[in-house]
Amino acid sequence: MISLILKEKLYLNEVVLGTGFGIIIGPHAANIFTPRSWGSSENAITLEVIRIVLVTGLFAVGVELPCAYMKEHARSLLVMVVPTMAFGWVVIASIIQALFPELNYVSSLCIAACLTPTDSVTCAAIIRGKYATKHVPVNIRRILTAESAANDGLAYPFLAISIYLTVKTSVRTAIGKWFLVGWLYQVILGTTFGAAMGYLFSKLMKICHDKGFIDRESYIAQYLALSIFTMGVANTIGADDLLTAFAAGCAISWDGYFHAQTANDAFSSVIDYVLNCGCFIYIGAWLPFDDYHSPEYGITPWKLVLLMIAILFLRRIPFLLMVYKFVPEISSWKEALFSGHFVGAVFVSSLALTRLPTPEHPPADQAQYLAATIQPIVSFVVLGSIIVRMYSHG
Repeated sequence: MISLILKEKLYLNEVVLGTGFGIIIGPHAANIFTPRSWGSSENAITLEVIRIVLVTGLFAVGVELPCAYMKEHARSLLVMVVPTMAFGWVVIASIIQALFPELNYVSSLCIAACLTPTDSVTCAAIIRGKYATKHVPVNIRRILTAESAANDGLAYPFLAISIYLTVKTSVRTAIGKWFLVGWLYQVILGTTFGAAMGYLFSKLMKICHDKGFIDRESYIAQYLALSIFTMGVANTIGADDLLTAFAAGCAISWDGYFHAQTANDAFSSVIDYVLNCGCFIYIGAWLPFDDYHSPEYGITPWKLVLLMIAILFLRRIPFLLMVYKFVPEISSWKEALFSGHFVGAVFVSSLALTRLPTPEHPPADQAQYLAATIQPIVSFVVLGSIIVRMYSHG
């Protein structure tokens, strides 16, 4: 009822409001909604809730980008995605191992892989806000939107190599599986499959719309249906469903026809907004506050705060300040500084837990130790980044 005042006067978006409300109704306040009390199914539910929100958000990003945007800005995206992610991955892993020496470097790389991508949902919520519309150039908003969508999916290979090195006995086996499964199958097949599916749907829907086989309401509803269908097929065949959804969104609106038909309709925006709010309410109630002080695992609040500060300043900002001149969309060091402060991602840590053994108490090996510490560390950084955004956009 007062959301407009909160958004326009205090610049608080649904990310901050949803997380705050989730904390209020969660187990550490009102104790109304307690996802972590669901037992062994909690991580699977968390993974799928966030997966649906990310997939619909990534599909929407692909649709809303200008025609053939990924092709025209491929060089800039290549600079901002691959080397920037690799730099941040290695830097974060080094910081994590320094702060948490009980973790070896491979385990640190696994946690770093969860913090390397830029959360596309959070990024979209910020750069679509009133403050960003007034103060951030449109070219920066678009390149950040496209980059966050691309690197969300590309977190898979960074996570996969870390997991394989942790759970496989042979380095050769781990690297071979990483290349064949992590890159060729999940990333390349997922992207190709998504683009092909988006292109086919684009042509089919254009024919049906021109011939009067589909009304406007049904046409608009495809916005949600296609993203969920794409996710389901990609997940079934084991491809990278996030990249598949983004590629499908880009391809379906490559010629601008689908975007032109849905641009003036509020349905997609409402669905996106409702899903985002629900997701961050869930995250707020899910946050493991009790685990932020776990001396038996070497986790203490001051270490987590130091990690958060180091990530904000060292993960992306130094590299983007060095290479921003190779990105035409970023015209000054101030814009590079703004582009470098975004952080992610709960989804990847939940995905990692599905590949790791259930930890005993105390953990029997490094894989179990990683499984016990990954979510407290990642979730604290996500919470810290939300708090920082709340104060940095006021």
